[in-house]
Amino acid sequence: MASRSKSSPLERILGRLDDLDTTNLTILVQRLARERELLEAVFNTIREGVLVIGKSGLVEYANAAALTILGLKDEDVGTLPVWKAVPDLARTMNLSSTGLDGSGRRVRPAAIARELEITYPEHRFVRIYLTPFEAAEGEKDAPLFTMILTDITEDKLSTEQLIQDEKISSIFDLAAGVAHELGNPLNSINIHLQLLERQVKKLQDEAAAKKMQKAVDVCTNEVQRLDGIISNFLQAIRPQPLDLQEVLLLDVLDEVLNFLGAELTNLGVNIDVTVDGEPPVVLGDRNQIKQVFFNVVKNAMEAMDAGGELRIDSREDDEYVFLSFADTGVGIAQEDLSKIFQPYHTTKTTGNGLGMMICRRIMRDHGGQIGLDSRPNAGTVVTLQFPQKHRRMRLLESGD
Repeated sequence: MASRSKSSPLERILGRLDDLDTTNLTILVQRLARERELLEAVFNTIREGVLVIGKSGLVEYANAAALTILGLKDEDVGTLPVWKAVPDLARTMNLSSTGLDGSGRRVRPAAIARELEITYPEHRFVRIYLTPFEAAEGEKDAPLFTMILTDITEDKLSTEQLIQDEKISSIFDLAAGVAHELGNPLNSINIHLQLLERQVKKLQDEAAAKKMQKAVDVCTNEVQRLDGIISNFLQAIRPQPLDLQEVLLLDVLDEVLNFLGAELTNLGVNIDVTVDGEPPVVLGDRNQIKQVFFNVVKNAMEAMDAGGELRIDSREDDEYVFLSFADTGVGIAQEDLSKIFQPYHTTKTTGNGLGMMICRRIMRDHGGQIGLDSRPNAGTVVTLQFPQKHRRMRLLESGD
């Protein structure tokens, strides 16, 4: 074990303490205090968290970034073991909580680097680099190790979003190809139905002709219905260029609620719309925003029994407009909540599982976000976040 140098500046100063008079000792203390303040200021400007872990895993020092990342308070320093601050840390990094083995000797872990997901005080991904302190032989009270924490949440989520977007794009391409291929046999069937209709008109038996014509009409209507479903499906999944204009969100919402009015009445669903401030106006594509509102309201209706309530609240700040849809439905289980935006995932007996994924794509195309909060048997809240017009213009000008 390497021994501590006897010629360090601090050791030389301490070695002359007995020779210092009161005045020089005061000057020395003031100098050390200024240097400490300087070092504190430097460490607190660093974006990475810095921890010094001592005996029994106590946090002996933490800079401002470390306190923020781990949700610690100033009074935790010196009193709280790091294992309590981050419970998964010891298990993840395979460390002793005391740093001592059964014989009371210090355990010296090698330098370790890990990525760790923490959920408190915020959901973060943190890269941890840990290196042990080199202490003199037999020195049990020296710090065990220093820990560097780097918040990589933004990079991690950006990478995951890129992978997710690529996955969704591949699914869209596959679905569009399948839908296109289905269109070809439908066109062929339609042509043959037209030929069959001509032959039916030539039949001499009027009763038989009438019966056959009815069958042909049914088949023709079904082919047209399927063709319409495919066309709507392709239109829904293909990213469309935004036709940007000023959109009064509540006007679009009224159109959707009026269109679904009969179903809402039959279900006995009560609609309560609250606007905080002026009616919101955003820069967006009216038809695509309408599709988002339709999907969200339709999902809320299907989640509620008769006599439910759908509360729609509008609010805004300097940067964003928020529109929240809170239903009193059955809610969503926690294990399903994270999958809602995945393609083809649905908790309903009917549906294709693309609605919420398409809503998220449209909101992202508008520079916004869609959030989901739900509890089983308590209902679901869907929050749509639109950028204010001035913010949206800045995003467009910057090319984002």
